[in-house]
Amino acid sequence: MDKRSSIGRWAAAAAIRAVKTAAQALITLIGADLVSIVALDWPQMLGVAATMAVVSLLTSVVGIPEVDEGANVASIARSN
Repeated sequence: MDKRSSIGRWAAAAAIRAVKTAAQALITLIGADLVSIVALDWPQMLGVAATMAVVSLLTSVVGIPEVDEGANVASIARSN
């Protein structure tokens, strides 16, 4: 597999993981309380979700199991 294809697969997998992590953060912040959706502090919640997405992307730099057997980004970039 060529380097461009591997990096593209890494980017797609990392983006999916980041979106899932952000969604999980929002679910956690909404909580189980019976609260009106308009009463939630959306700017702060979206800020936390965005932070978690960035953390997920940074974590993905060290490797994602779905791409090249978990190789990190530097290894993928050097390959081929």
